[in-house]
Amino acid sequence: MELSTFLDYAGDPRAAADRAAALESAGLDAVWVAEAYGFDSPTIMGYLAARTERMKIGSAILNVYSRTPALIAQTAAGLDAVSGGRAIIGLGASGPQVVEGWHGKAYDKPLGRTRETIELTRRILRREVIDHHGITDMPRPGGLGRPLKILTKPVRPDVPLYVAALGPANVRMTAEVADGWLPTLFIPEKAHQVWGTPLAEGAARRDPALGELKIVAGGLLAIGADAAAVRDLARPRIALYVGGMGAPGKNFYNDLAVAYGYEKEARLIQELYLAGRKKEAEAAVPDEFCELISLCGPEGYVRDRIAAFREAGVTMLEIAPVGPDPARLIETVKNWL
Repeated sequence: MELSTFLDYAGDPRAAADRAAALESAGLDAVWVAEAYGFDSPTIMGYLAARTERMKIGSAILNVYSRTPALIAQTAAGLDAVSGGRAIIGLGASGPQVVEGWHGKAYDKPLGRTRETIELTRRILRREVIDHHGITDMPRPGGLGRPLKILTKPVRPDVPLYVAALGPANVRMTAEVADGWLPTLFIPEKAHQVWGTPLAEGAARRDPALGELKIVAGGLLAIGADAAAVRDLARPRIALYVGGMGAPGKNFYNDLAVAYGYEKEARLIQELYLAGRKKEAEAAVPDEFCELISLCGPEGYVRDRIAAFREAGVTMLEIAPVGPDPARLIETVKNWL
């Protein structure tokens, strides 16, 4: 099992990247860079490539609406070149509020776009001449374009492509065609009841040449006699996602909380959050939810949580270390993996 963390992108990106790079020597295997509607992730990933030597650098995520498949392939090739073959490209549909509100694109055919982007990115990285007509036309019919192949030679023709997916159809597609899966708010004890069937159905159609599907999941990390209290730090994130990431009936994370068995709580969290009562929404998050997406407690407890994530199929543990010495936490957990 590998160890990774997410870059804190809300503040100074250079300082955040420097902090992440400093954790490389502690044993961190990968860092993930989010994008949302703030700083773009490829710029920061390029900076990380220059500041690091060994760890992998991933996007989590590049949405498949605001960039063409060709540009995503160029980003994959460029990042892989400047990092010496350490790129991971996390892809996803994001959500309609960002895609339509920020990028001004219609939120249509999310699964088809994601599948097509994966197919075209792989073909482009293999330096195929692209003559493709589907959701994306390459070249555009009736214009002056002609079929092209990427001008430069990629370092790797098989840069790993991961997909952020939650719904059954998207998870099924991910298990079929992607190199890896980026679930959110992952509870290892409940993952099989929510995603077991679509994962199995996708795996049954998977090309054996892709190997086993990689899974990245985890949460807050704190170790110590009083570390259980750190779980409460998960409340704002859970409330934001379950309550605020989409309108009623259009929130994938709320649907996930319902699937986990928190139907009444999910409804209440959303009502409170959308009414602007964020602290009350956070308080409505079940204690169990905070606990099961975290790795916070005494040493033996944290070891058990790591075992639960491994048992659920997680191949890269994603952690957010809490405390004054994140390097020590990473060194400790790395020795347990």
